[in-house]
Amino acid sequence: MKELQQDIRAFLKSRGWEDQYALKKDLALSISIESAELLECFQWKESNEAVKENQEAILDELADVLIYALQLADSFELDVEEIIRNKLEKNKKRVW
Repeated sequence: MKELQQDIRAFLKSRGWEDQYALKKDLALSISIESAELLECFQWKESNEAVKENQEAILDELADVLIYALQLADSFELDVEEIIRNKLEKNKKRVW
């Protein structure tokens, strides 16, 4: 994960975007926007049909969501693996 975050930082820096994509609010908004674009791939279709017709778009939008999520975690200087493991532990204790 840390290597991915470094790759994302390097990509942003190579484009001169490191400051533009550093605002936590905007990163959170971007996750929501990209999630909506991912949902559009499934709109009005059965799951299997959507995957068959839109697999490349689904993968691209999912990657966008993950990239923004990693950027947001990086902006908080968080260890992504640690926060995911902590959340999984919390979920194990939950009763749904």
